[in-house]
Amino acid sequence: MYLVVGATGMVGGAVCARLAAAGRPVRALVRASSDPAKVQRLREAGVETVVGDLREPGSLDAACVGIDAVVATVSAMPFSYAAGVNDIETTDRQGMLELVRAAAGAGVRHFSYLSFSGNLDRDFPLRNAKREVEGALAGSGIEHTILRPSCFMEVWLGPAVGFDPANGAATIYGSGEAPISWIATSDVAAFAVASLTHPGARNAILELGGPRPIPPLEAVRIFETAFGRPIAVSHVPVEALDAQVAAAVDPMQRSFAGLMRCCADGDAIEMGSTSGLLDEPLTTVEAFAGQVAAAAATPV
Repeated sequence: MYLVVGATGMVGGAVCARLAAAGRPVRALVRASSDPAKVQRLREAGVETVVGDLREPGSLDAACVGIDAVVATVSAMPFSYAAGVNDIETTDRQGMLELVRAAAGAGVRHFSYLSFSGNLDRDFPLRNAKREVEGALAGSGIEHTILRPSCFMEVWLGPAVGFDPANGAATIYGSGEAPISWIATSDVAAFAVASLTHPGARNAILELGGPRPIPPLEAVRIFETAFGRPIAVSHVPVEALDAQVAAAVDPMQRSFAGLMRCCADGDAIEMGSTSGLLDEPLTTVEAFAGQVAAAAATPV
């Protein structure tokens, strides 16, 4: 039995779908406040659901009973952040540390943890929480895989961060010339599932990116081709990003500003043999841009 924590999120939901489609028994940890429609979709896919919360250690102990492997993709950022309730300290740090403890106590064989790229390594709360959990997992005695993807296409090439080709505009952090290994969430999910059984993922840190590193300005040109029209580019200078980090008043703001500053630095990941963990090709930015353009052209 596999336990997926973060099952109603983008990556976790895709992990559940892949496991269920392969006929593997899956249990999803969902909160009492989880979106009922998302929970229902999990159940319709054949996923067992159990109510629990990273902030309630007892519920994690119960969820881990009978579990062979855990896939943890949960994070309070970027869409479900609530200060003091569901935030970096309660969820990304304390909650994940409790999940590692519960898994070790239940005799879980393998633990795959979704962190982020080792190149995104400036000092900010989310990065610090991720690295602390990585260290705890490495010292837990559980066979593990630490998944370190680069920037998600769906987030960093999307309107949430100002990349909005449907409306003909794109915000670029820094010069836009430093390559980034944008990766689709579906590919991250595929690596997470592969990590459960592939020998090359045993007690390993997997730096994950797309087929090739692409500078943000090249990504803009790719989207211009997909949409068939120009995109107006605006830049946020690194000096302004540094000022945002310094002025941030809470951990979420500081972490988001820190991530934007890291994007300005670039994040090129050469996949090499890591690509061999998958039996399918990685999603290109060109393919993703085509999907976005097609969706924008489809009447609601």
